[in-house]
Amino acid sequence: MSNHRLPVLMVHGLNDTTAIFNRLAPYLKQQGWSIYDINLIPSNGDFTLQQLALQLEKSIAQNFAPNQYFDLIGLSMGGIVSRYYLQRMGGIRRVKRFITLGSPHHGTVTAYLSQRPGCLQMRPDSDLIQDLNSDAEMLKQINFTSIWTPFDLMIVPAISSQMPVGQSIEIPVLSHAWISRDKRSLEAVAEALSAPVK
Repeated sequence: MSNHRLPVLMVHGLNDTTAIFNRLAPYLKQQGWSIYDINLIPSNGDFTLQQLALQLEKSIAQNFAPNQYFDLIGLSMGGIVSRYYLQRMGGIRRVKRFITLGSPHHGTVTAYLSQRPGCLQMRPDSDLIQDLNSDAEMLKQINFTSIWTPFDLMIVPAISSQMPVGQSIEIPVLSHAWISRDKRSLEAVAEALSAPVK
């Protein structure tokens, strides 16, 4: 398959909307990518991540032809929702490049602050986190990049954003929210989206 620029779908995180990509989306559009995004509703943790993944799947069906490959970007919780789509809903067959930004791949202790279903699933010992990590090796089938900051106070410990597969990029921005806005992050995302596909 050629390495031309595929359309990109961006998935936001907890208590966010697509507005969180107000720097990243224009940056990528300016460089020639077609950008799509989805507002997960509700994004406050009231829905399980599986329910949000169904919303993601529906958005994909509405925006892309069945045989259209695309790249996927998940911010924070959006990265875990995206992983469920990839690993449990067949999305791995359609996505060529997958990038997460500050996602709690191994859970986060801050999720103990809420009893909402989606937050329970982002705890370090949750069934969902353990299930997705039980066969995370399948992400080797695609070009996977995890971008994270050691100063993340939302993903605790911050190394939870790292994965044993794919590429890990540390960008020392000073807050969780800024991981999708810092110039170094924008450049890292663009570089990951330009990488050869498998």
